[in-house]
Amino acid sequence: MQIGLLTDALEHMSRAEALAWCADAGLDTVEFGTSGYSPRPHANLAELLASAEARTALLDEVASHGLTLGALNASGNPLHPNEEIGQAHRDGMRDTVKLAQELGVTRVVAMSGCPGGPGATGGWPVFAGGAWLPDMEGLWEWQWEEKIKPYWSEFSAWMANETPDVMVCLELHPGTSIYNAESYHQLRTITGPNVAVNLDPSHFWWQAMDPIDVINELPGAIGWSHGKDTLLHADRMARIGALDFRWPRPADEMAWHFAAVGAGHSIDYWTDLVQALINAGHDTTVSIEHEDPNLTPEEGVLASLEGLRAAIAGLSA
Repeated sequence: MQIGLLTDALEHMSRAEALAWCADAGLDTVEFGTSGYSPRPHANLAELLASAEARTALLDEVASHGLTLGALNASGNPLHPNEEIGQAHRDGMRDTVKLAQELGVTRVVAMSGCPGGPGATGGWPVFAGGAWLPDMEGLWEWQWEEKIKPYWSEFSAWMANETPDVMVCLELHPGTSIYNAESYHQLRTITGPNVAVNLDPSHFWWQAMDPIDVINELPGAIGWSHGKDTLLHADRMARIGALDFRWPRPADEMAWHFAAVGAGHSIDYWTDLVQALINAGHDTTVSIEHEDPNLTPEEGVLASLEGLRAAIAGLSA
């Protein structure tokens, strides 16, 4: 199992500086943000699509540091009810998948998106998870039939024809329509296997889910994984709960927050989690995503790297 990094964490560095830092740290592979929510610090999507020379230069630069380019990241909201935002994210997703095919990169990390409700032509997405009050009943069904199903069935078919070597890996993230194993299984009824999962355990812990149980529900469907922990503060969880409208607040006020690998759950647990990924068919990469509010980017990445190394070492213990 290799260890990679979503280099958005190092957005304050140039690409050359970021790659040199990753090599010095002993990372194996990198994941570049290209569209959607990413600040896109290390890969210019339009330039790379337009120029074979730019693509070759990028791959050569990565290889010169002893690294590989494992994935591109286009996480955004292709179903956004604001058409301008939604179209930009759809275009970014499609162009990122095209670029991945050109680069020989087989994984694009993404999100399913979240639409609005009936009649929405702008404004805010509306998350249907837990929408059981009378005035929200039927929201998921409408979103599924009118927005989620048409987009993802078409996109999966387009990929199969145009970018057959690329797999889109959806991060199962609350706030997006496909956010757990159950919703992913429904999505797979209308897509091919080229729409898979990016397994980020951090989003399951704060929902009181066990990531290993989730992994066991997804055999053969995990195409990428992120290394990120969650620190749950039991006293605050008891008073505030997992659903907190105050986000973002300082970490010492939150009921939970993301953390470096090993800061929220034991290394022994992480060893079991990596083993579960392998058992489920994903034995290639865990890519660090830094979001620990208590650490600088460099500190957070190195802490997660140490934790993942220890977890992987535990596989042979």
